[in-house]
Amino acid sequence: MSLADAALWLPSINAALNSIATVLLAAGWIFIRRGNWRAHRAMMVAAFAVSTLFLACYLSYHAIVGHVPFTGQGTARAVYFTILITHILLAVTVPVLAIAMFVLAARGRWDAHRRLGRITMPIWLYVSVTGVVIYLMLYHFYPGRPREPIIAKAGAVAAV
Repeated sequence: MSLADAALWLPSINAALNSIATVLLAAGWIFIRRGNWRAHRAMMVAAFAVSTLFLACYLSYHAIVGHVPFTGQGTARAVYFTILITHILLAVTVPVLAIAMFVLAARGRWDAHRRLGRITMPIWLYVSVTGVVIYLMLYHFYPGRPREPIIAKAGAVAAV
């Protein structure tokens, strides 16, 4: 697969990974509410793995393509940037919060794990859902022209 091919497919893959993470997080929440801690643990580990894969794909995409400008105007632009800014600010907290949750669980500190989970879960869900909303707005509702990979612009020939 060429870098240009990756540049075309990675945004959709990223949105799919965010969608999967959302479903896993919701399932994990449902399982723990029903007292099924084993299923909860499996869902949360899977959500963390999917979110980690998302981050790797996201960083790869932006290393290949660079910045992708939003082309919407007026109210759509204000809505997009409001969502984007809150998404970014909260997204930087998710890895720290998720790792802290794993540490608390591993140490058996269940009261602290529950308290932090009440903060972590809505933030992580918000970030996952708004990631998909940003994708839809940027690539489907207000698409710009297709982006050429940065590496292609520099004249390098590469295949992935």
